[in-house]
Amino acid sequence: VQLQASGGGLVQTGDSLRLSCAASEGTFSRYAMGWFRQAPGKERELVAAISRSGSSTYSLGSVKGRFTISRDNAKNTVYLEMNSLKPEDTAVYYCAARDGIYYSVQAREYDYWGQGTLVTVSS
Repeated sequence: VQLQASGGGLVQTGDSLRLSCAASEGTFSRYAMGWFRQAPGKERELVAAISRSGSSTYSLGSVKGRFTISRDNAKNTVYLEMNSLKPEDTAVYYCAARDGIYYSVQAREYDYWGQGTLVTVSS
C-alpha cells in the first residue's frame, strides 16, 4: 500500500494543524496506523497510533491532550489533529501502516511508510 501524507506547514506557537495520510488501496482497514516524527538529530518516535478498527489509540505522553489520531476507513485516511503546537513539536511527521489489528510503538514493526510532511512551529 502507498501512503501519502499531507498537511504540514509553518505555524506559530499555539496554532493548530491537521495532518492527513491517504492510502492507495481499499484494504486500508486491515492496517493499524501510526504517526511518527523525527526532529533533526533525534530518533524517530511514535506520536500517536490507532488500531485498525479505530477502537484503540495511543498517544505519546508529551502530546496527550493536544494531539488526536483518528481514521476514516471509508476514505482510506488517517488523521492527526494537532492543537496547541509548541516549538518542540517541530519535526518531519510520517504516517505508517502495520498489517495487523493493533499498532506497535516500534517503528521496525510497520510495513509501509509515507514520505513525510514537515511541521515547523515558530516561537
